[in-house]
Amino acid sequence: MIIVGLTGGIGSGKTTVAKQFEALGIPVYIADVEAKRLMAKSKIIKRKLIQLFGKKAYINDVLNKQFIADIIFNDKTFLRKMNAIIHPRVAKHFEKWVLKQDAPYIIKEVAILFENGGHTACDYIITVTAPKDLRIKRLLMRDNTTKNKIQAIMKNQWTDEEKIKYSHYIIDNVDMEITKNQVVDIHKDILKRA
Repeated sequence: MIIVGLTGGIGSGKTTVAKQFEALGIPVYIADVEAKRLMAKSKIIKRKLIQLFGKKAYINDVLNKQFIADIIFNDKTFLRKMNAIIHPRVAKHFEKWVLKQDAPYIIKEVAILFENGGHTACDYIITVTAPKDLRIKRLLMRDNTTKNKIQAIMKNQWTDEEKIKYSHYIIDNVDMEITKNQVVDIHKDILKRA
């Protein structure tokens, strides 16, 4: 099974691109969705996050995302410790998920694919890019957030230039029609390689 990593900075449009691959019949695993599910359901993860962040990590048994976000994006030590709790469990879930797939290749969408070393387990890597000002504009429209919070997240992610050095394919996600065409071209190319 060919594993294709799909990554890009926050607001670049990774999920939009992932949906386009899904529309072509390619199974897509979105690591962030699985991580959130595990943080909500896993008793072990809940216990470890409460040990790490304190009792405010969960309110009425629901993850206190804003409280945790304020801590991890201002202190990389907490971010690393949280990732060490979550990422191994997401990786195990992904391994099980791959075994159930029947396709020439699969897409694994991970925001911090390079930052967490996940790129080493991929056969090919697609990086989705967009100008920083456009990414910020998208996020301000999409999320209930501030420019400062977005920039704090961006600081914890590799730049597009760093990601491009290690990528096999680049999708410049500014115009939806052009992006769709790029996805189709990459899809055809990976099918040839499969």
